[in-house]
Amino acid sequence: MNAFTIKDLENLSGVKAHTIRIWEQRYNFLKPQRTETNIRYYSNEELKTVLNISLLNKYGFKISHIDRMTPEEIGQRILSLSDTDAIQERNVNELLKEMIDLNVERLDKIISEHIALKGLERSMMKLLFPFLEKIGILWLTGHINPAQEHLVTNLIRQKMMVAIDKTPIPVSPKKNILLFLPEGEYHELGLLFLYYLMKTKDIGVIYAGANIPFKDVAYIVNLKKPEYIFCHLTSTVSNFSMERFLEKSSHYFTGTPLIVSGYPILSYKKQVPAGIQFKYSLSEMMDFINQLAV
Repeated sequence: MNAFTIKDLENLSGVKAHTIRIWEQRYNFLKPQRTETNIRYYSNEELKTVLNISLLNKYGFKISHIDRMTPEEIGQRILSLSDTDAIQERNVNELLKEMIDLNVERLDKIISEHIALKGLERSMMKLLFPFLEKIGILWLTGHINPAQEHLVTNLIRQKMMVAIDKTPIPVSPKKNILLFLPEGEYHELGLLFLYYLMKTKDIGVIYAGANIPFKDVAYIVNLKKPEYIFCHLTSTVSNFSMERFLEKSSHYFTGTPLIVSGYPILSYKKQVPAGIQFKYSLSEMMDFINQLAV
């Protein structure tokens, strides 16, 4: 069983810790345990409860009303939500709940049905990336078992690889782009999504993969002459230095522009070297890819 802090519940549900404490005092649906040092911690079931209640409360149900509902009634009310954003949030929460229980078959079914109905691009934007952001919160706080993270990411990776393989290779690519992740970076879902997007837009992709030394990337660049190099950072090693990464990139990739995206760039405040561009959001990255396809 996972043990979640009140901060985890706040980050995952969007409900402030102060509000959660008030709910505990006034209502019956939360009964957290406490450590020997009197710190609250919450079970898998309590996290699911908070996700359900916060969703209903966000879309118009009073907490006092929800408190009188049975779990079955809460589930029915959640299924009855018709607002587009509510449905999206409900789907993301459903994935999170199934991941916590390691219900791989159910996870597979939900993801496969969403992709079949909406397509991979929309599913990634509206379902899987928001879900992965929540996993990232748990990963950073140490409140997710590595087995849970690996099962989920490998499942999503399989879906993406199938979609990439089904997309025809461009006969006359408009541009050729090299995709890679530096040494110590193994989380390639973001990079694979860029691969898929580029391939659907007739852009040639040279996919070097994860954990690649700079000298090896430089060898490919010198041999294949791509117009751009792309790198999407997700969860770098503890001794990762963005400044050192940029210095090495400038040294090894002279003459070929590097595009960098991902969470670690958000906290970098120094001057970005010439020849390197940061893309701070997925929409910004997608706009750039669309420009390449023109």
